[in-house]
Amino acid sequence: MRTNQLNNLVVKEIGLTLLEEGKILKVKAEGYSMFPVIKPGYVLLIEPLEPGYEPQPGEIVAWKRDSGLVLHRLVRIFEKGGIRFFVTRGDSCALEDDPVTIGQIAGKVRKSGLTGNGSVKTLHDLNKDPAYLTNRLRVWLIINMNKIKRRFR
Repeated sequence: MRTNQLNNLVVKEIGLTLLEEGKILKVKAEGYSMFPVIKPGYVLLIEPLEPGYEPQPGEIVAWKRDSGLVLHRLVRIFEKGGIRFFVTRGDSCALEDDPVTIGQIAGKVRKSGLTGNGSVKTLHDLNKDPAYLTNRLRVWLIINMNKIKRRFR
């Protein structure tokens, strides 16, 4: 295993442990999946879920996967075979994520912004439809404009 992968694994485990202990985690956003609400470089404060609390559609939750945490908006909840499943989707993603259980949800985003002091926009603050296609086109333009700029430097 490469050193960088090992470091990422260690940081992920420390972060998850802190959330499980009830601590608030401060992380820097990477990627464009939650654009324009959360932009790369934004500082996010993730708080653990209170015992017995169930996140509601519109909240941005952090759920665990092998490579780390995913921060996406909860879009719906359903029950199957007596188990509740939570479905998330990035605001600029083409598809929903695979359903997760409450045990996979590590916390919810409390604050975001360049300093981590800004309020987090929920579905109640936004249009009920986060304009997925428009957001994806904006991200595509940003990424390709950055590539063009780098070529001419």
